[in-house]
Amino acid sequence: MDTHRLFIAINLPEKIRNRFESYQENWPGLPAKWTRPYNLHLTVLFLGNVAEENIPAVLEITKKLAEKYPPIEIKLDKISYGPPKKIPPRMVWISVGKNELLAELKNEIEKELTEQNVHFQIEDRGFNPHITFARLNNFELRQMDPEEVPQINEDINFDFRAKTVELMESQLKRSGANYDILGSFEFKGEEE
Repeated sequence: MDTHRLFIAINLPEKIRNRFESYQENWPGLPAKWTRPYNLHLTVLFLGNVAEENIPAVLEITKKLAEKYPPIEIKLDKISYGPPKKIPPRMVWISVGKNELLAELKNEIEKELTEQNVHFQIEDRGFNPHITFARLNNFELRQMDPEEVPQINEDINFDFRAKTVELMESQLKRSGANYDILGSFEFKGEEE
């Protein structure tokens, strides 16, 4: 059975992606593999390995729900190590401010997929929307003197209006992840 590693995401507008490129220079000694700017995205729901025959259902559900929701205001408020309280940290991430519409969209997608018997990876941790900015090399990080490890806790204030949501496929390669958009759907709901 062919499976595809899928996730539902909001891709960042180019002007926001470009603003992050210069931030990588703030921490030159950090043993990290930085996400290429064009790959920066906000994962709404990670699905994991999904059977090929279920892809049309995932596309249909994502499209149907996108049409129900208005464009979503996204606020990016901090660059820090993540996940919180994880020692040593696994990544540098960009935090998304509290967003009930995003959480509601994620929950509705999960509910619809379950009702349609689409098997996907259910994550039991709470919804903590973020953008993976870099993956850390933990072996190298542990070799560093604690004094040399840069503190990353930078407040930022970027916001944008998400007009689309995408079904994405991730292909893991030695050079890093490659992402393909399988479907892009406009938010068409009425704003309150």
